[in-house]
Amino acid sequence: MTTYNLQCTKRYLISLLSFSTVNLELFSSALGLFIDRRCELIEDIITRLQDETEGVPVRTVKSFLSKIPSVVTGSDIVQWLMKNLNIEDPAEAIHIGSLIAAQGYVFPISDHVLTLKDDGTFYRFQAPYFWPSNCWEPENTDYAIYLCKRTMQNKTRLELADYEAENLARLQRAFARKWEFIFMQAEAQVKIDRKKDKTERKILDSQERAFWDVHRPVPGCVNTTEMDIRKCRRLKNPQRVKKSVYGVVDDTHTQSPVHTPSQQINKDTREDVEKEILFLNTQLDRHCMKMSKVAETLMSYTDQYLEYDPFLSVPDPSNPWIGDDVTFWEQEACKEPCQQRVKKWGFSLDEALKDPVGRDQFLKFLESEFSSENLLFWLAVQDLKCRPLQEVPARAQEIWQEFLAEGAPNAINLDSHSYERTSQNLKDPGRYSFEDAQDHIYKLMKSDSYPRFQRSNAYQDLLLARKKPETDQGRRTSLEKFTRSVGKSLTTKRLTGLMQSS
Repeated sequence: MTTYNLQCTKRYLISLLSFSTVNLELFSSALGLFIDRRCELIEDIITRLQDETEGVPVRTVKSFLSKIPSVVTGSDIVQWLMKNLNIEDPAEAIHIGSLIAAQGYVFPISDHVLTLKDDGTFYRFQAPYFWPSNCWEPENTDYAIYLCKRTMQNKTRLELADYEAENLARLQRAFARKWEFIFMQAEAQVKIDRKKDKTERKILDSQERAFWDVHRPVPGCVNTTEMDIRKCRRLKNPQRVKKSVYGVVDDTHTQSPVHTPSQQINKDTREDVEKEILFLNTQLDRHCMKMSKVAETLMSYTDQYLEYDPFLSVPDPSNPWIGDDVTFWEQEACKEPCQQRVKKWGFSLDEALKDPVGRDQFLKFLESEFSSENLLFWLAVQDLKCRPLQEVPARAQEIWQEFLAEGAPNAINLDSHSYERTSQNLKDPGRYSFEDAQDHIYKLMKSDSYPRFQRSNAYQDLLLARKKPETDQGRRTSLEKFTRSVGKSLTTKRLTGLMQSS
């Protein structure tokens, strides 16, 4: 009888869809009746499955340290479906069982994926309170209370999965103003649950988790409630439209489908849809950093440049613009940089190239490795950007002949893409014709040559060179003081001896 009802309902739906000009209200009402009828059929099967005499055996299984109450195996459900629904193919019985499980009527106790397996996996029946036929559409506040309640219960089986932890963080940001109320609701429910029997509490926790697995499924699983036709029927009653997570009312449908306004909304064209798809794919590929990571990076950057910021630390030497001390300018013009200046070269390649002395030292290092053409090309392109416009074409050709042409004296190593782009740009040369090639060479120096420069003996000697003279000078000063003090003491003793002898 059950199979016949399913087939009749299916034929009714197919005959309804065969009309091309069917009224939207009639169509949504008919589909709503089909959904209600489908729920009735599934619940009829579930009721027969739980029958004490003709249903599957529900039992308590003993594990190593505890008991698992009120469970059935997947193979028992499959065998029952084949026997009572006159199904010959086990794959068809598994398919029907998976459709029932996807609606949340049966759920695995150790997995969030609502499918039926023909093995010894333990399943549990959902309580009628959580059945979809009750038309209970939970809000995001309910989900926030549930997740918050899970965090309060110190049990391994109730720990949040990764996607649930992300959902909880997102909901906490969305409901920041009323999060205290949500927390109080969750705390009150936890207190009530603790008064229940241990076995009853364990069953209720699993049923509640299965309910949310249906309405907030694991990423990658199909949400069977997302396209529920009952939401389409709500078009006739726009007052029932609820607010979203962010408190914005969705008034895209403020009129009944029958009484539509005269001005229709323009439909999206194919180009608009393609642009939206491209935009969404770009958003998916975008790299997002956590706020904690951003704050940590900012703090490390601030600590690194602390001694170079005159607002946060006293400059040494003092600022020559507000005083008479010109030591700072003398050090900037000196070819023997101080330790603080050399230390700054190790922060990044940009800092080394900004300083003329650092740039010269880096060039000497590249010459020792026979790769100075990379920096020479980079400097030539930087010079091209500052040239007068009338000199740019001639200078661009000179750079091409020196670094990129066949048999160039200082040929650089470019990838094919950058080379082709640069050759195309030189058909109409400008200040930024070598932009792609310069970026490629800069990344090459940053990832390859610059780290070796930091580890080189030349840079390490410059970094420690200013410490040695100061240390030797300090030792000489201490030795002089010691000699003077000894000399004074000897002189005093001699004078005392002469006075006593006289």
